[in-house]
Order: sequence, then C-alpha cells, then structure tokens
Amino acid sequence: MQDLLAELTSGDDERAEKSVFKIVQLGTAIIPDLLNLTRAQAVDSRWWAVRALAAFPNPQPENLIPLLYDSAPEVRAVAALALCHHPHQNAVAALIKTLADSDPLTAGLAGKALVKIGSPAVPSLLGVAQDAPTGIRIVALRALSEIGDHRAIPLMMKCTSEDSAILQYWAQEGLNRLGLNMVYLMP
Repeated sequence: MQDLLAELTSGDDERAEKSVFKIVQLGTAIIPDLLNLTRAQAVDSRWWAVRALAAFPNPQPENLIPLLYDSAPEVRAVAALALCHHPHQNAVAALIKTLADSDPLTAGLAGKALVKIGSPAVPSLLGVAQDAPTGIRIVALRALSEIGDHRAIPLMMKCTSEDSAILQYWAQEGLNRLGLNMVYLMP
C-alpha cells in the first residue's frame, strides 16, 4: 500500500496515473491514507490524492466537499471535477460557494457539478442567479439553462433584458430549451 502511495506522490504524472487504478483495486481500506494525503504540504500530493479518491466508484461527498476550500486552485478544481463525476445533493451548498472561486476553471467546474446534481440544485442556483455579482450570475444562469427546470423561467425571462449580453444569451438559451424556441415578450 505504501509503495502505491509513493508512486502516487512520485512527481511523475505517468507513474501516478498508473498507481490510481491499482489503488482503487485495493478497495476502501486505503481511503484513510488518501484523506491524510489531502492534508499534505505539497500541492501535487494533495491533487493526486483527490484524483485517486475520485477514481473510486462511489466516493463519499463529505470526503470531497472540504477540498473545494483548499488553498491551491488546482486542488479545488480537481475536487470540483470529482463532484462532476460523482454528483451528490449534499454538495450543493459548497458548490454554490465555489461559483465565486477566484479560479475561473474551478468556478466553471462547480457549475457543471451543479448541472449534474440537477433539480436539487435549482433553488440555490436561482438565489445566486438573482443576487450575486454578474460573473457568478452568468455561471449560475448557464447551469440553470442546462438543467432545464421550469422554476427558472421567470428569472430567465427577467434576464433577457439585462445589460450583460452573456446573461441575455444564457437566459434565451434556457428559455429555448424549455419552450421549444418560443418567442417570449416581457409584459
């Protein structure tokens, strides 16, 4: 087991990637060691620990959620990507916060993870898409557009008259997906 963890943290991406599949074959007994590795000083070690955790068939969301707050943007991004592959409604609140991440890749991946979660994420996304700064609203509105939930129609209609062309685009895209290319007029 320690040999595989050494390969995972070797600094050689090819060796580390090969070790991931062997680590998963060991089963859940190695998860505590991977969780310890997520607290390592080296960013690369933390990144590979998250990568390995995400390779398990059903990683526990409570093991991935705290990693959305890591100090390194690459670790936050891989944690968000892991939640894209293993969406869980328990991650909604943390992913909503992550929409405001300073790293645009991480914020975008958080939006994609919320899309994968789907309907349970809609109420939180509606709140963000109304009240957050424009950049965050764009990611939230895009997620709502991709989810295609009818609860977002009033917000999307409102956003069609926003000053931001990107907000207008995602609002119209969402309305098109929901209304089969109907023309919407504001009363």
